[in-house]
Amino acid sequence: MAEQLIIQGETKQERYEALLPQIKAVIEDEGDLIANMANVAAMLHETFGFWWTGFYRVVGEELVLGPFQGPMACTRIKKGRGVCGTAWQQEETQVVPDVDKFPGHIACSSLSKSEIVVPVRQGEDIIAVLDIDSAELNTFDHTDRHFLEEIVSML
Repeated sequence: MAEQLIIQGETKQERYEALLPQIKAVIEDEGDLIANMANVAAMLHETFGFWWTGFYRVVGEELVLGPFQGPMACTRIKKGRGVCGTAWQQEETQVVPDVDKFPGHIACSSLSKSEIVVPVRQGEDIIAVLDIDSAELNTFDHTDRHFLEEIVSML
């Protein structure tokens, strides 16, 4: 039976702090990575109302679309291309205040204005990226980076 996601707090930090234990409770006893990615994407999307929230999985030399919430998305992204491919190649979180100013940005939707992409590690390897898009400029900051990196470390 699905439970209602209840996130209290007025600030972004308070919402993340309330969300962390709920994510942990949902994924800690589930061993399937895809199921966990699906629930994490849904919980983040519902809590913050982002334009697009989801994962791209590393499959060979490409990122392949994984579980997500939001409108249709690009299916495959090459390493080093766009914000997702750059996060994978550089092995670090990318915070982009204005996607139109990011060199090589892949415009899956013209409604996306800002983006954050967080690599998901398994040991030393990047196995996926968490990609979140906003329809507003300058949505993401150090608070998002900190908490989203913590969230993906739970996967």
